[in-house]
Amino acid sequence: MTWRRVRAQRVAAHSLDRLAPARELADVVGRVCGIHAQITSAAELSIGVRVDVSREQIRSALWDKRTLVKTEGLRGTLHLFPARELPLWLAAIRAAEDARLEQRRLADLGLTRKKIDRLVDVIAGALSAGPLSYRELGEIVTRRVRGWTTEGLGWFGGKGEKWRVAVGYAAASGVIVYGPPRGNEVTFVLTDHWLGKLAAIDGDAALATVFRRFLRAYGPATHRDFAQWLAMAPARARNVAASLGDEVEEVDVEGYRCLRLRDEAPSASTRASVRLLPHFDCYLRGFHPRAQLMAGGIERERAGGGTGTVPVLLVDGAVAGVWQRSRTKRGGSEIVVEAFTPLSVTHRRELERACARIGQVAGGEPTLRLGTVAIRPHL
Repeated sequence: MTWRRVRAQRVAAHSLDRLAPARELADVVGRVCGIHAQITSAAELSIGVRVDVSREQIRSALWDKRTLVKTEGLRGTLHLFPARELPLWLAAIRAAEDARLEQRRLADLGLTRKKIDRLVDVIAGALSAGPLSYRELGEIVTRRVRGWTTEGLGWFGGKGEKWRVAVGYAAASGVIVYGPPRGNEVTFVLTDHWLGKLAAIDGDAALATVFRRFLRAYGPATHRDFAQWLAMAPARARNVAASLGDEVEEVDVEGYRCLRLRDEAPSASTRASVRLLPHFDCYLRGFHPRAQLMAGGIERERAGGGTGTVPVLLVDGAVAGVWQRSRTKRGGSEIVVEAFTPLSVTHRRELERACARIGQVAGGEPTLRLGTVAIRPHL
């Protein structure tokens, strides 16, 4: 296989060659293994460049229809998942954890699992009466568990407190998920109040299913690629790959030996594909090896290392520039694109469509200008 074909396959798998219909919103989010949602506006754009939906439809799917759910997901970061698949992802993430490393991490924070479990119980009790904001939840938790819960962690500009660590554990264990925001404040709700009781799924089976998903969205790939993406030990990832047996086969991609699903007949996009991807887009976060993500010998530093710390211009599956969106003095918006490689007439036409699509999702009709972008990575 060639990397050009691999990129074309991944573009098609991510619906980055043509917009999926609105009815496939949750399906697409599941196919790409979740949407990174640390920045809400970026998550909405990540969906909007793949699915023919508006920002309002995305929010409705989260807070009204509840077909999507927001929680702490891969690598301990916020993600959107199809609500029906939440048990799968939680089971896989828990199964991927290294218990010894987790115990060491807690010890470094001056915490124990017993203290965390106590806090999770208090959080669940506090939310039994209904949704609470971070501030409201903190007030109740620190009132019910006095003393050490408010000791600083050096997080969030020095404002982090120990009780906050338990929020991630409560989410990972399926006790809570994010609820509708109140202005600029996030809220939390009990999962069983919001979505109903979650099904129990075996961790090993969940990891095998997620590895299959990963290969369809980001393959062909190695077990090490999977381990880095899911933040798990490579040896454990190797065992997951081995558990699939004849379901997978080894292929050679220009010297890079990796795995793909044996019975898969992946489609590859034949259309010119130009997309403006936001911060931390999942296509970038899951793409391995990074060197094959850069077009025309682009220096990785100019494109945020290919990890998504800056919004990028994606041309036929490869990073070919960066972009930024800003308000104009007249109240409109402008998208400035800095292309690192020459754009063909076809790609320039597709870029104009990509620009218009950003406006359709984010609101407004932005003007497009090719120029220089001051790269400021979001850390």
